[in-house]
Amino acid sequence: MSSLLRVGVIGAGRIGKVHARTLSSGVPGVEVTMLSDVVEDAAKSLAADCGIKTVVADYHEILKSKDVDAVAICSSTDTHATIIEEAANAGKHIFCEKPIALELAKIDQALAAVEKNKVILMVGFNRRYDLGNRKVREAVTSGAIGTPEMCIINSRDPAPPPLAYVKVSGGLFLDMMIHDFDLARFLLGDEPEEVFAYGNCQVDPEIGKVGDVDTAIVSIKFKKGALCHIDNSRRAVYGYDQRAEVFGSKGHAFTKNMHDHNAVIGRVDGYSEPPIYNFFMERYMPAYEEEGKVFAECVKSGKTPPSGGYDGRISVLMGYAAIKSLKENRPVRIEEVDK
Repeated sequence: MSSLLRVGVIGAGRIGKVHARTLSSGVPGVEVTMLSDVVEDAAKSLAADCGIKTVVADYHEILKSKDVDAVAICSSTDTHATIIEEAANAGKHIFCEKPIALELAKIDQALAAVEKNKVILMVGFNRRYDLGNRKVREAVTSGAIGTPEMCIINSRDPAPPPLAYVKVSGGLFLDMMIHDFDLARFLLGDEPEEVFAYGNCQVDPEIGKVGDVDTAIVSIKFKKGALCHIDNSRRAVYGYDQRAEVFGSKGHAFTKNMHDHNAVIGRVDGYSEPPIYNFFMERYMPAYEEEGKVFAECVKSGKTPPSGGYDGRISVLMGYAAIKSLKENRPVRIEEVDK
């Protein structure tokens, strides 16, 4: 392979825009050569913004192209596994947004195709590539905070997504908290053993009517003994609330929320500081750029990606366990849902 990695982006929606722009301008040694989306106007507009020369409606044209070394799958969740399998069979390396699929059989079929064709698969768990989270991970691996005993993750969106999206997303545990499941494994460097979930609707009753929750707390027991607490809410009126902490036998390491600047103003009536970021693209754009750089490096060098097929699979199993726990009001072991 040449020093230039040629990527085709599949999907021009919200997350497709993030990756098309990042790969086009934020990742050295990468060129986005093709873009596809069934909505032609969206694809043409994004291509114009990013300087992408070729736009196609059918993503199969990308898979056939000799001008594409790798694909970035940013289409709807229900298409991910199929495109992974087709891309692997076409010999393309693959970056795919989470989750791989909502059904375990589809995940396993896609991963089998990746293994058979010996291509790189990296799953888009962008929070692993956030600098703050990486520093917390380093504090764990270096032994600076001793043996990890607890992990606490707060993840709260400023507002719920559209109901139409909720209906097809897989729900809070497989769409939103899946990031936190992966982050907990990453920070602790350990595997989950048992999951217990509480959840209800406190934000939008309509979410409950389609069988989902908008507020949840999940406790996880990890194999080496650490305990993890994750809370999710679809409504944080003050902004996009993202914090994580690992508490250990010799100390703790944690991340804070991000602000436009760090100036604090003190007056007779008290102190004030700027609001926290209000959306994931503001908060995690540097992480998306780092993610793109790591993917390009893995493809060029043949290295195993930090977030690969196994990580995509186990995070869905953790979501399954949380859903089962919520329904049955009991702790659920991971092997119960790994059919």
